Amino acid sequence: MKSKSYSYILVSLQFIFIAILLIKHGLHIPSIFPLLLFFIGACFGIYALQYNKLGNFNITPEIKANASLITTGAYRYIRHPMYFSVLVIMLGVVVSKPTLLSLFIYALLVVTLFLKAQKEEMLWMEQSNEYKNYRQKTKRIIPFVL
Repeated sequence: MKSKSYSYILVSLQFIFIAILLIKHGLHIPSIFPLLLFFIGACFGIYALQYNKLGNFNITPEIKANASLITTGAYRYIRHPMYFSVLVIMLGVVVSKPTLLSLFIYALLVVTLFLKAQKEEMLWMEQSNEYKNYRQKTKRIIPFVL
């Protein structure tokens, strides 16, 4: 499969899974814990975006022309802070009203984001020796863990 097609499939799946989770849970007021998870994920995402230039940011795992490697802020600890942010936000949605279906869809979202991260890292490894060093010093998605 062509590289860009695979990237667009992963992005499409990501948004489909997020949409299903949001639609499935509807608009209701969850308890404090899900709201806290949602808030932490959103704040972490905003924090990560402060260190990522708009010209660098890409929703697909493809590397933009003239993109530069970011190793400050949230990127100092994990290579994919935006994926972490999405996972924490959506975990808040799932635990607000957990069902077997929502847990399954969330697991599919986790797999999709890991595949996106893997694709992006493969492209960076081909493009940058600096990335190889950066990869050894940071975790992939979960700070200090994974």
